[in-house]
Amino acid sequence: MTGHSTVAGTTCLLTDSGADVTGSATDGFFVDDCRHLSRLVLRVPGPPLRVLRGDPGSTVYAPDTGRHADPPYAMVRRREVRPGRLIESLELTSFATTPQTIPVHYELAADFADQFELRSAGTFDKSDAIRGADVSGGRLSYSYARRGFTRTTTVEPAPAAELARDGIRWSVLLPPRESVTLRVTVSASAPAEAGDRIPAGPAPTVARDDLASCVRKGLSDLDALSMPAPGVPGAVVPAAGAPWFLTVFGRDSLLTSLFALHHRPELAAGTLRVLAATQGRTTDDSRVEEPGKMIHEIRRGELATTGEVPYARYYGSVDATPLFLMLLAAYHEVTGDDQLVRQLEQAARAAAGWMLGPGGLPTGYLRYRTDLPGLVHHCWKDSADSIVFTDGTQAAGPIAVAEAQGYAYRALLGTARLATRVWDDPAWSTMLTATAAGLRDRFAADFRLPDGFVALALDANGTAVDAPASNAGHVLWCGLLADDWAATVASRLAGDDFFSGWGVRTLAAGQVPYHPLSYHRGGVWPHDTAITVAGLAAAGYRAEAASIADGLLAAASYTEGRLPEVMTGLARERGHGPVPYPHSCSPQAWAAAAPLLLLTL
Repeated sequence: MTGHSTVAGTTCLLTDSGADVTGSATDGFFVDDCRHLSRLVLRVPGPPLRVLRGDPGSTVYAPDTGRHADPPYAMVRRREVRPGRLIESLELTSFATTPQTIPVHYELAADFADQFELRSAGTFDKSDAIRGADVSGGRLSYSYARRGFTRTTTVEPAPAAELARDGIRWSVLLPPRESVTLRVTVSASAPAEAGDRIPAGPAPTVARDDLASCVRKGLSDLDALSMPAPGVPGAVVPAAGAPWFLTVFGRDSLLTSLFALHHRPELAAGTLRVLAATQGRTTDDSRVEEPGKMIHEIRRGELATTGEVPYARYYGSVDATPLFLMLLAAYHEVTGDDQLVRQLEQAARAAAGWMLGPGGLPTGYLRYRTDLPGLVHHCWKDSADSIVFTDGTQAAGPIAVAEAQGYAYRALLGTARLATRVWDDPAWSTMLTATAAGLRDRFAADFRLPDGFVALALDANGTAVDAPASNAGHVLWCGLLADDWAATVASRLAGDDFFSGWGVRTLAAGQVPYHPLSYHRGGVWPHDTAITVAGLAAAGYRAEAASIADGLLAAASYTEGRLPEVMTGLARERGHGPVPYPHSCSPQAWAAAAPLLLLTL
């Protein structure tokens, strides 16, 4: 069994397979990037408890009394996660004919670790932190303060229990054939804003059972990941993924909202409003901000608040800005909402201004520097080793990645339509359309490799980075390629070196930098695969698109319809499911939304 995760906006509970939080780097009760409980371990003296059934919402235990004795009781441990709160109940049910006294103990601790500590190889000096634990008024409280960052965790048992700084204890009198329920409520200070949540809408009717299952699970995960946006009343956006990315991520929130547009248009409206509200206003290299540029991520944890990591408000994304314009145009096409589009006109003009100025257009390409604080690469493949030549050499920046040019192309054309239909500016529309045409011509001259495939990127010298990568699927989806070139690219993407049997590898197998267990150099990402499927279908390769989509849905069948953030690139074997990537987020927003993109084909 693997561990379990339960999500409510920016609040997440991660446990081991027995529903405990043990203090490892991969479990805990988290709120806004802070681990408010690092230990929540159930202890019952006597025979060890055996897990009979476990899932994210409940776990059933019984004492392990051996094969020849029936257990005298069973226990159901239920968990409910709300924004900033965890409610856990224990229902003990007697199967005995005499009363039983059962000691029940929770071991508790709160280390208030920042999620960047837990997932980073670096260390942070927190010797100046002030920590406390207090028992009073029938509650156990933990506190933490450092450099103006303060958090508390309050634990309240019901019925009353014996409290100590390291846990709570009951002595339960369990009558014959009856049940007793215990409850623990854990409340975190400074939780994510409650705000309005999107009512869970109905899942669309889908004739195909495997796709229907995947769509239902995806929509359920999106509803769980939906979070009210701080500072923008009424706006709800999809958090990127549990456990490490439960916050606004420009690129992730935009693509997720685009995929889900027909089924959760409120997510698109919220994401557009939030990104407009946080759009770059000045030039600040410390957070990679420029006027008109859209944000990459917003963090409210300790290390971001104190400036020890640069992500409090971070703009290290080359693609969020064109994706904002893409989503705005698509939102209008689907909803006809002139009012919101008019409200966001200045944000759209500023975004286009960034693309046509600091971003690198109209005579060049959208580029990013690799020598600024935070991430090395500002594209969706943001691992430090992701942009490579086929011999394994790392590309040097500034870098122009292929898919960002595809997004820019669609953004220019979509904004040109809005300029004509909503903003009554035909001259601007004409200029944007001409800029898009020029970009298409330049791309054909500079990104076409000798074998006819699309270069992964151009490096600082304008040299085509020649590793065959799935980024070409994004370019195909965006319509940037002429028909003959699109056919060549589509045919290659459908080949065995890209298609693992489950999805499209981020880097084609057989070259030096390929690694099937690498995050961005061989792993299979469902959202990336779905975009490639959409590109193949648009290019007329519908049979190949259907084959890859079948592989993706087959992978989901091994995880009850939920697509993971990423799988390994190891080839499919008959009778076996996909090999999981060891650090994959679950649930994850654009993976959850990927089947919704398949519905549009």
